[in-house]
Amino acid sequence: MKKLSARRRHPLAAVVVLLLALAATGVLYTALAPAGKAQADDTAQSLAIEEGKKLYAVGCASCHGTGGQGTSDGPSLVGVGAAAVDFQVGTGRMPAATSQGAQIPEKKVVYSQAQIDQLAAYIASLGPGPAIPTEEQYSTEGADSAEGGQLFRTNCAQCHNFTGKGGALTHGKYAPSLEGVSQKHLYEAMLTGPQNMPSFPDTVLTEQNKKDIIAYLEAVNSPDTESPGGLGLGGLGPVSEGLFGWIFGLGGLIAVAVWVAARTAKAKKS
Repeated sequence: MKKLSARRRHPLAAVVVLLLALAATGVLYTALAPAGKAQADDTAQSLAIEEGKKLYAVGCASCHGTGGQGTSDGPSLVGVGAAAVDFQVGTGRMPAATSQGAQIPEKKVVYSQAQIDQLAAYIASLGPGPAIPTEEQYSTEGADSAEGGQLFRTNCAQCHNFTGKGGALTHGKYAPSLEGVSQKHLYEAMLTGPQNMPSFPDTVLTEQNKKDIIAYLEAVNSPDTESPGGLGLGGLGPVSEGLFGWIFGLGGLIAVAVWVAARTAKAKKS
């Protein structure tokens, strides 16, 4: 008893007990919490990639190649990232129709969101690329729609019209309407640059810039901001504006020319 009591009174006894307690806590934490969670995450990711690979083999490999390397019928998908897959498949543009025109249009979505996530996981495993944005990234909470309007008019209005109604491009291509497009898909389109659109990574348009642009589009396409006078000409794009110019502008010039000719002929007869 005296020996045990002496050991307890040793100056280093408290330090030794504390170190042993910390070591035991570390061992238990490592054994039970992180390892199990990490292993579960890895397993879930592996399963998603495996399922995505099966879906890819059935619906995508015929055009993009068995390993995503691309063919004469479809570009390489190595390095496009999960965000590109989520946008293209989530808007129905992919898988593409057998007969393709100048541009692949939006259509009914073929896959469920779970399947889209699996396809995205597989494509992401082929090479690094933009990840699917989180709700925090594309949410318009705290966004500045006025700043977004300025950014949109500078970078996007040339093709999409200043209210995002879309417009015609060259060789049968077009900039689609942005009305009704989800926040996530708007963000992904800016991030990845689908089809004719240039990409705007965070080094060009920051995450906040993208949120501001999304807020602007939601503001100008809100039912509360519809034209009170009826169908707004300026919201339909350059085609309708050109038609207006041809019908009324050119028609007015022809009418003036006819009137001048008639007046001249009448003056000569007099």
